[in-house]
This record gives sequence, C-alpha cells and structure tokens, in this order.
Amino acid sequence: MRETPGELEKEYAEALHEYVRQPNEAALLRAYRVGREMLTDGGGVLGIAALHHEALQAILPDLLAGSGDPVIVKRAEEVFIECLVPFEMSHRAFRDTTAALRRMNERIEEEAKRIAHALHQEAGGLLASTNLALEELARDLSPEGSGRLAMVKRLLDQMDHHLRQLAHEIRPTLLDDLGLIPALRFLAEGVSKRSGIEITVEGSSVGRLPPGVETTLYRNVQEALNNVSKHASASNVMVQVVRESNAVRCSVSDNGVGLDESLLMQVGVERGLGHVGMRERLEYLHGTLLIRSVPSEGLELVMYIPLRG
Repeated sequence: MRETPGELEKEYAEALHEYVRQPNEAALLRAYRVGREMLTDGGGVLGIAALHHEALQAILPDLLAGSGDPVIVKRAEEVFIECLVPFEMSHRAFRDTTAALRRMNERIEEEAKRIAHALHQEAGGLLASTNLALEELARDLSPEGSGRLAMVKRLLDQMDHHLRQLAHEIRPTLLDDLGLIPALRFLAEGVSKRSGIEITVEGSSVGRLPPGVETTLYRNVQEALNNVSKHASASNVMVQVVRESNAVRCSVSDNGVGLDESLLMQVGVERGLGHVGMRERLEYLHGTLLIRSVPSEGLELVMYIPLRG
C-alpha cells in the first residue's frame, strides 16, 4: 500500500530521530524506503531536502541536550544520504541507458552510411552497366523495338534517380563531404519538389561542426520538414543555422496552421510529430528543443546544442 506524503514525512522523521539517538541498520532501511517511495511517486531531490530539513528542525531541540552537535550532524547526514540512495541508483541507471542509446544510435548511423553507399555506388553502378548493355542491344533492334527499349531506359533512369534520392535521405554523402548547410539545402530541395512548399535554408557553410552535431541537426531538420509537409498546410518554411562562440542554434519555422502550445506538451502529440525522438537526439549532446506555436500562425522549432572547445 502506497503511503501518503504525510505518512512519509512521519516515517522519515521517526527514522531520523531513532538513528540520531542510536545508529542502527533498521532506521537506515526506513530512510531508504522513504526515498524509494518518493522516487516512485515522482518526487525529487529538493523534496527530500525539504523533508530532511523539517524533520531535523523538529527533533533538534530535544537532541541537542543529550549529544554533541557534530555527532548529530554526522548521523543526520548518514540518514539523509541513505534516503538519497534510490535517486542515485536511478540516476546511474538513466546515465547507463543514455550511453547505451548513444552507442546504438551511432551504430545505426554507421549502418545507414553503409546502406546509402551500397545504394549509391553498387546499385547505381549496376544500373549504369544495364544502360550500356541496352544501348548495345538497341543497335540490333528494329525501330519499333528500339522505341520500346528507350521506354525501358527511361524507367531505369527514373529508378536511378529515386535510388540516389533514397541514398541521400538515408545518409547524405554531402553531410560527410561538405557539411551541414549543403546537405540541408539538398534535403530542402527534395522535400520542396515533393511537397510544393518553398523552403529556404540560411547559414554559413564556413567551418565544420562536430560530426555528431551535424548528424543530429540534419536528422531533426529532416523530421521537422517531413512534419511540415504532412501536417502543417504551410507554403513557406525557413531553416536557419547560427553558429555562436560556444554553441550552435538551429531553427525551423513555418507559416502553417500551428498548434495549441498546451497540446504540444502531451506525449502522444509529441510522439506523433517526432518531437520525442528530436529531444532524445539532442539530449545525447546536452542540447535542448524549444517549440513555439500559435494556432493559424505557424510553428517554430528551436534546437540549441552547446559546443565544447
């Protein structure tokens, strides 16, 4: 049975009082259970600090008469630390999970790079060889057969174009070779052709950002542009990348239908728009995502990533 906040306060105060008078493992276990219960209920470290302060204030006058002040402070500290143990364990588990997700994301990007290279080089090379073989075959065909063969070649050309576009979207070679801004401009051109939305990309292409930063911003802008084309009913989108002395800021703003900002805080809506994934990618780099929106006036995503020297 879950305890109420008042019961937790009482439990902690009793554990603190007992341990300060006579240190024992049972009192520390009670403090640990209080911390675990508060963590389960969504409490935080500040809440535990307030709990400890109130409990200590309540018992301090009685205890000062029987023990030296340094002894009381040391024992009270031990109870406080024990109450924080569940939070420390949770923090370490979160840190380990984040590190594992970061490594998994890096492996996904490497695999995407390999697949994109295979599509671009190997599949493209096979299509080029097929075109050459068809040209040789066309010399021996009648005019009618040559016309049909020309139709096949046009289909192969379309396939080659789509494969190159797909390879770019999986892992753009421009991102690796030239950097973020050229890759974003190529991405914007492709989305604009498919959706009819006018997309402008502004930013300096001088100097390279760290590879992880470039990949994260590219993926998030890609997600944002897909959202705009599917949901926003926009006619214009502006993508801006500004590099500051110790950070980079990237924004994507549109003139579409927008959303009520209160809805944007709901996990279901965020997940549907890909915002959860965006936040997670940014968190790996200690970055943040800010969303501003007004119904009928569009939506703006602002991504901020600190850069280490």
